[in-house]
Amino acid sequence: MRTITVLLRHELRLLASLLLWAGRRRHGVGAGRAFGYARGQGAVLAGFGFVCLIETFTMSVLLRDWPALHTAVLILDVYTLVLLAGMYAAWQVRPHVLADGTLRVRHAAHVDLRIPLDRIAAVRHERRSTHERADGELNLAVGSQTSVTLELTEPVAHVTFLGRRRDVDVVRLHADDARDLVRDLERGLTRVRNIPSPSPDPPG
Repeated sequence: MRTITVLLRHELRLLASLLLWAGRRRHGVGAGRAFGYARGQGAVLAGFGFVCLIETFTMSVLLRDWPALHTAVLILDVYTLVLLAGMYAAWQVRPHVLADGTLRVRHAAHVDLRIPLDRIAAVRHERRSTHERADGELNLAVGSQTSVTLELTEPVAHVTFLGRRRDVDVVRLHADDARDLVRDLERGLTRVRNIPSPSPDPPG
């Protein structure tokens, strides 16, 4: 039952993203700086959509003598196309966001991780196309690629798609303008590290 609830919540986020995209709005950016990560992925989803359209037409022909089944399959195919559009919309309207001493790392509608800048030990521009699963690491590849690596001073909690908690201290993500993100992160880290510690109260 919990899995069904998670899937329904995810689909609702995709549909909400589609509405935001249609209205040319973005989710959770506010006064922060947004960094997209899905440039060029529209063609990939368009290819999937084309395959779905071919499948819809083919099934329509094959099931023309079974009206009830034809209608059910048609509804399912159309809904699949809507979800594909919602996935593309989620990539567009839910970017990474750098603001208020926090980097908000996102991946469509199923990852939303806030990393305080004071927990980032190092950041670097690093293109990787292979990612082996390892404890304490979170790889958010787009097109099998990540371009920014974050090493943390202490773990942050990442909640997986199905609700399982993982503590991660290395995060790899992709950004279309990876060098700009790394540069802005380094500036933010410098500001955070230069904030003086509060003076202790005098003995009393």
